[in-house]
Amino acid sequence: MKDAFGLPQSLLVLGGTSRIALATARRLVARRTRTVWLAGRPSPALDRAAAELRGLGAEVHTVAFDALDPDSHETALGKVFAEGDVDLVLLAFGIQGDQARDEREPAGAVRVAQTNYTGAVSAGLVSARALQAQGHGSLVVLSSVAGERARRADFVYGSSKAGLDAFAQGLGDALHGTGVHVMVVRPGFVGARAASDLPGSRWSTTPEEVATAVELGLRRRSETVWVPGSLRAVMSLLRHAPRELFRRLSL
Repeated sequence: MKDAFGLPQSLLVLGGTSRIALATARRLVARRTRTVWLAGRPSPALDRAAAELRGLGAEVHTVAFDALDPDSHETALGKVFAEGDVDLVLLAFGIQGDQARDEREPAGAVRVAQTNYTGAVSAGLVSARALQAQGHGSLVVLSSVAGERARRADFVYGSSKAGLDAFAQGLGDALHGTGVHVMVVRPGFVGARAASDLPGSRWSTTPEEVATAVELGLRRRSETVWVPGSLRAVMSLLRHAPRELFRRLSL
């Protein structure tokens, strides 16, 4: 169960090697979290992530999970929930893709869509059903500012995140009143170039800043979190910008 501050004592990370997810796990372990499940493809990176969190004092388990294999999600995640209640599921997997290559080779674009959207829909619904069955818990979905309005520079990735964002919002509405809390997190560019050409905006962020925002959002039981917070106003303007003007912006 969550503690009196609304922070989880048990955490399941879908995408166990994600930099944002691991920064969030480190922050939560430093607070109250004692049990962590890292779900991802078996790899040395997943093993290193587990070892790091164990070094911080958490009980850490790994479970084989493949976003591109929805048929396995029920079994893989069922193993976790069979071991006891999970206070927080952090859906953190996703791939950026390569826009230029994916336009030339549509199979790459399909892989981005299947990972970021189809895989997330499957894992999100499986997790939501398990959380609802136990009667409590939070599902935090890492979306992206890229999903607010598709940019020429990365519309394949952006469209997949737009779908994920809409799905997560709808899932939150469906679960309202059940004891399950859904929170959508919309970070700016993490580890990518800052869009400093946009006047007055700071679009870049770090995994640690996202982790801080996730913790605060959990305490507040927020439904939507922007990182940095200034992106909310910026994206409101860009979302309503005339298309001809939007095309001219260097985004």
